[in-house]
Amino acid sequence: LLFATAVVLSYIEGMVSVPGLPPGVKLGLSNIVTMYCMFFLGVSNAYTLAVLKALSVLLMRGPTGALLSLLGGLISVTVMLLLLHLLHLHLKGSSLSYLVISILGAIGHNMGQLLGASMLTGTALTLYYFPVLILSGVGMGLVTGLVLKTVLPAVEKLDRQLR
Repeated sequence: LLFATAVVLSYIEGMVSVPGLPPGVKLGLSNIVTMYCMFFLGVSNAYTLAVLKALSVLLMRGPTGALLSLLGGLISVTVMLLLLHLLHLHLKGSSLSYLVISILGAIGHNMGQLLGASMLTGTALTLYYFPVLILSGVGMGLVTGLVLKTVLPAVEKLDRQLR
């Protein structure tokens, strides 16, 4: 169910054009589902979801998109996991924690995609785009973190009702 939600969010995101965003920058709405998995269902589920999302990208957009999705997703989950462990954040009731983790996860995702682009092109010139992606990672990470924080009460209520 979470995988399907991530795929639908990614599809919707691909249909929405946000004016003013630099080339290649997306909102990253499907990453909300990955963060939910990591925070509430465990790290292995978050990694599994990142791999499944990359496989769906392989089917819909081809091998280049799949590689970028895979590297971005795996590095993003790893960055968020390391941050959780290194800072020993207690997430219950702490909106700042969600936002910081989301922002750094988004920057990690962008780093993974840039590394993939460098591998595919055989040049490090793609890394010149890194400052743009850091800024967009901060902005998009803030958006996804706020959305997760906003929808969490409803998701937690639904989870209690299903149990």
